[in-house]
Amino acid sequence: MNRKLQSNKRLRPIDLARGHGLSTQAVRNYEEAGILPAAARTPSGYRAYTPLHAGALRAFLALVPGHGHRTAAAVMRAVNQDAVDEALRLIDESHAQLLEDRRTLQAVETALRDLEAAMTSGPAEAPGSGGMFIGPLAKRLGIRPATLRKWERAGLVRPRRDPHTGYRVYDEAAVRDARLVHQLRRGGYLLERIAPLIDRVRTAGGLEPLEAALGDWRGRLSARGRAMLTGAAELDAHLRERG
Repeated sequence: MNRKLQSNKRLRPIDLARGHGLSTQAVRNYEEAGILPAAARTPSGYRAYTPLHAGALRAFLALVPGHGHRTAAAVMRAVNQDAVDEALRLIDESHAQLLEDRRTLQAVETALRDLEAAMTSGPAEAPGSGGMFIGPLAKRLGIRPATLRKWERAGLVRPRRDPHTGYRVYDEAAVRDARLVHQLRRGGYLLERIAPLIDRVRTAGGLEPLEAALGDWRGRLSARGRAMLTGAAELDAHLRERG
């Protein structure tokens, strides 16, 4: 339900845009998208915003860094339609996704530690063999050979072919990749999300870039969590202002 928002103080689009690095057109676009409440019009047809619109704009801009533009916009549209419970549900979903991302990060970090321990516990290949065949490698990992073939089709593991028999042979790098994929899959990582990590390991020739990537990922999740707190404070202030 739309409310007619009134205030003794009228604000122009430039008044809302100023201080946020926005254009007046952006403010009008936010109103048309339902992110801001509908503005009253002056007798001459100009938009007349109020401090309540300014609060809505502050809340939206504060929500974006933590929740993303789409969710922040959906939250503000729900608020402007007096569907506060729906707005809170959207925020809950966003927090749940952050928690899931944190759990995934923890699983990957555990996988990396396990892999590093496995890589240093003994030789990856049978002595003098020049590599491992698919059966022994699958047995060592506790998976089926078909799983290794699936990972190969996805480009995650690259065995070479024995020139005489045509059998797959997994050298040290291929065994490393198979172990990493196995650990990440155990941590709940999807194959399409594993591929970029494997590429980074191959490019660097080792696991070190994953450690840097995970540190960067952890930092981004922390920043997102803090941004959610800032957004929550601004949204709460706006809801209190609405009454």
